[in-house]
Amino acid sequence: MMDVSIKIENISKSFGKKKVLNGVTLNVNRGESVVIIGQSGCGKSVLLKHLNRLIRPDSGHIYINDQDIAKMQTEELFAIRRKIGMLFQSAALLDSLTVAQNVGLGLKEGWKYSEKEISEIVGDKLEMVGLSGAENMYPSDLSGGMRKRVGLARSISTNPEILLYDEPTTGLDPITSDLINDLMINLREKLNVTSVAVTHDMTSAYKIAGRIVMLYNGKIEYDGTPGQIKNSGNSIVDQFINGRASGPIQVQ
Repeated sequence: MMDVSIKIENISKSFGKKKVLNGVTLNVNRGESVVIIGQSGCGKSVLLKHLNRLIRPDSGHIYINDQDIAKMQTEELFAIRRKIGMLFQSAALLDSLTVAQNVGLGLKEGWKYSEKEISEIVGDKLEMVGLSGAENMYPSDLSGGMRKRVGLARSISTNPEILLYDEPTTGLDPITSDLINDLMINLREKLNVTSVAVTHDMTSAYKIAGRIVMLYNGKIEYDGTPGQIKNSGNSIVDQFINGRASGPIQVQ
């Protein structure tokens, strides 16, 4: 029997009259790498942000290590969020802070590290993403790929059990994208974390995923390995992964 790290039960979410998620159920096993795909606006990022309760579902349950976070209050959530790291699409760095300050930001709240200990942790995490020596640089000094790597270093600064990635390769050239993919794979193996990523980059999805889940019309359309999804026989999946304008998916 697999050890489930994340359990999503029948969650729904609407914004105004638009129903974005409509009864999504999904399990992610401990140490697994799951990639969520789907067309723009299908609810991929909305689903991801439910996993650390940046968004609260209208209905349903979300269990992290058997604890339902859907109805938790802020104080309870704090302990859960310490176990979760997230790389945002834009990296979400604070321009007024140095690289070291950005990476160490999460270690300031609720942790009892000395400045020396924080500095050592920051140096270690930057080394893991190939940015040793960048501590005193500012976000404005960094390329897009370097910004993503700083964001990645920050996401692992608290030694999380779960890593969430929101469009990790968006805006990057193919070579830099592949570097980010390799870092995600290496970090999962080194840190033994559970990974959930959302992307529309199929090259990245095929490389980093153990399972690929496709969202369509607010529901899970398909769930399988990269090999299975390439040969699913599902016309909706086939149109999306091959990037065809014609098919059952209507281009908005």
